[in-house]
Amino acid sequence: MSKTADVVIIGAGAAGLMCAATASYQGKSVLLLDHSDKPAKKVLMSGGGRCNFTNLNTTPANFLSTNPHFCISALKRYTPQHFLELVERHGIDYVEKAPGQLFCTNSSKDIQQLLLTEAEWSGVNLHMKTSINSVTTTADSVKITSSMGNISAGALVVATGGLSIPTLGATGWGYDLARQFGLEVLSTRAGLVPFTLHPELKTQLAPLSGLSCEVSVSCHGQTFTEPLLITHRGLSGPALLQISSYWQAGDELSINWLPYCNLLKELQQLRQQHPRAHLSSWLGEQLPKRLVTVLISLLKEKGIHLPERNADASNQQLDAIANALQNWTFKPAGTEGYRTAEVTLGGINTQQISSQTLAVNGLEQIRFIGEVLDVTGQLGGYNFQWAWASAVACANNL
Repeated sequence: MSKTADVVIIGAGAAGLMCAATASYQGKSVLLLDHSDKPAKKVLMSGGGRCNFTNLNTTPANFLSTNPHFCISALKRYTPQHFLELVERHGIDYVEKAPGQLFCTNSSKDIQQLLLTEAEWSGVNLHMKTSINSVTTTADSVKITSSMGNISAGALVVATGGLSIPTLGATGWGYDLARQFGLEVLSTRAGLVPFTLHPELKTQLAPLSGLSCEVSVSCHGQTFTEPLLITHRGLSGPALLQISSYWQAGDELSINWLPYCNLLKELQQLRQQHPRAHLSSWLGEQLPKRLVTVLISLLKEKGIHLPERNADASNQQLDAIANALQNWTFKPAGTEGYRTAEVTLGGINTQQISSQTLAVNGLEQIRFIGEVLDVTGQLGGYNFQWAWASAVACANNL
């Protein structure tokens, strides 16, 4: 069986559905294909099931890319306010958790349904459980062989995402297709992902599994002050997920357990004002007591001992304690990898893609949008905003 369409889009995730509906509303015949059994699976699990669907404070600075200027054009043309208007038109209740971060009040299903409703209203022809066997181009069209037969289209849009969370259907197909057409695919790795620990530290922190506190974590000149979560596998929470995108294997991380104070100054004042008190008591008021017990043990391993009384502390001792607690360095064993990563860093080199149309330079009928490109957002709704913006930029220029 042979089919024809103005546009074929491969990948029925956030970017693919958004691009399909936008193009279809403009009168294009759109065929949207996906090998999975359900559309927008990653949308459903995002944001802890509540979908952090955009960030009102989105700027190009919130994205990692070897070509940082590439995302500017699309982000300017389709802003968080544009998507928020769409959310409001669909009557979806939302809440701003952290500044700028918008989540569904009820469930991620609301955003999934919005995308599917827009696709239905606009007339998108959606086919799930469809595999692609080959893609070839002619001077002005694309020929596709698939499990549903041969397809001829004026343009092909690839919205297949990255390698994150393979259980939801992620594959490297988009990268393979890019290579077929001579594009460079930059090395990929897991981003926004929890860290694993070496056995000794993992054992020391094991009793604290489930404990969370606000910290600052730093690596390669980047610092994030957000909650840290100790898990039975290692370290997670927003602060660690954020820094994971800047960390490379073998790097050290630095954690400031008391990010909102000048600890040395505080310790000096304690010595003066409460000479008979114990420093551990004050630390237990600033941090969870279970955490303080473990940190004191870790300090002893470094040869740093807390004084019996504040009055007994030397200047050198206070300096060592302050430095250790506000610059606690360690080397993670690694990360949990693509299995739990929210995003994939790296991907198709955007130097070979038009920032205006998302088309391959010199091959207008092939386009790439969303996470398959070397554009990765920080945690907080930025990756969805890139999906919406790149999708609309592409659709408006088909």
